[in-house]
Amino acid sequence: MRNLAAGLLAAMALAGAAAAEMRVVALGDSLTHGYGLPPADGFVPQLEAWLRRNGAEDVTVVNAGVSGDTTAGGLARLEWSLGDGADALIVELGGNDLLRGIDPAASRANLEAILRKAGARGLPVLLSGLEAPGNYGPDYKRAFDAMYPELAEEYGALLDPSFLEGVQDDRSLWQSDGIHPNAEGVTVIVERIGPLVLELVEQAREDG
Repeated sequence: MRNLAAGLLAAMALAGAAAAEMRVVALGDSLTHGYGLPPADGFVPQLEAWLRRNGAEDVTVVNAGVSGDTTAGGLARLEWSLGDGADALIVELGGNDLLRGIDPAASRANLEAILRKAGARGLPVLLSGLEAPGNYGPDYKRAFDAMYPELAEEYGALLDPSFLEGVQDDRSLWQSDGIHPNAEGVTVIVERIGPLVLELVEQAREDG
């Protein structure tokens, strides 16, 4: 009987530990996916390791990054990416919209739909933005740059104003393609964004 009781207690403890695990889905493009890098050097593995070194040992970060994806693509696969067990969402999208010159109004509508769907699930969101170059003209840049802070405020999301902050002006932190950060660049991004993700995790705990 003692062995049976001990086994039941161990099973309950394991179940409780599993229930306490946090699942953060990172929905993004090649910057999230880790294009051109060994798996361990990508954004998601580095972020998860950073979180665990900084007190969030129970957090798993799910890589829902797809190279080449636009905001429309992210929206189309959102429900599948979240599945049934997501506790929080990181959104890093818009770079491929920029590369294709997509109307910022369309990008904004897609991001807004993502935030609305996440809100319907009760998921806290960290929205990570980008800054548009000036080659599309000042009106395009103004509209693109404004959509991230405005949507974050409207939907109560945490805001990371620029995913590439800290690396965009240091070419030693880029891969040879000039588009994607190298492993050292990803480390810089993770060190900067990590505290925001910890805040996101804390929101998820409070909501849970």
